[in-house]
Amino acid sequence: MKIKCLLVDDEPLAISLMQNHISKLDYLEVVGTCSNALKAAELLRTTAVDLMFLDIKMPQITGIDFLKTLRNPPAIIFTTAYREYALESYDLDIVDYLLKPVTFERFFRATDRYLRMSAPINSKIITPAEEDFIFIKNGPKFNKVNIDSILYIESVKDYIIVYQKEGIKLNAKYKISDIEIELQDKSFLRIHRSFIVNLKNITAFTAYDVEIGNIEIPIGASYKEYVFKMLKKG
Repeated sequence: MKIKCLLVDDEPLAISLMQNHISKLDYLEVVGTCSNALKAAELLRTTAVDLMFLDIKMPQITGIDFLKTLRNPPAIIFTTAYREYALESYDLDIVDYLLKPVTFERFFRATDRYLRMSAPINSKIITPAEEDFIFIKNGPKFNKVNIDSILYIESVKDYIIVYQKEGIKLNAKYKISDIEIELQDKSFLRIHRSFIVNLKNITAFTAYDVEIGNIEIPIGASYKEYVFKMLKKG
């Protein structure tokens, strides 16, 4: 059975690009396209939708505000040209957050995340010893990185540095916002525009920084309120 997709965006070129991406995957189908949230609301009342690709900055009502009005929304993948909405969107239990222009590779990773999240609980037996990992692309190579081995991630210009246990480092040409999204259902937290930390490895924190062993990592002023809320959750 195909996954029924709804595309909501006020930019025709953005709609066309997503339709092209979807056409390359035989398990997806477009059941509707809308140029604003009001039209999308009408379509949702009459059409079964599994996955909605939702633009954030639209006329009349933003994608974020629209999602908040839905009682039983389909799975959501945000599409936007604006990075600043990422932090707010994480509280809405979305599948992924795609920055325009959306490449097919990034689109494919987002749909793969949806498939993994929507799979029946008993479709895969998970044992305590099972390794949890991600692949980080660096040039033509995909590097396997164990999730628990990551201490923190630093962004330096167009690259990220993944600091791991035992002094291991991985440099990759990667946007920190992309790796942040890939890790959003793991135990990671963005605390600064340049830093993501593994919550499991934090040994102490103050109003200004978190500590991982003897390493001090600053908390960005715009992240402070959210970071404190998440750290106090335990």
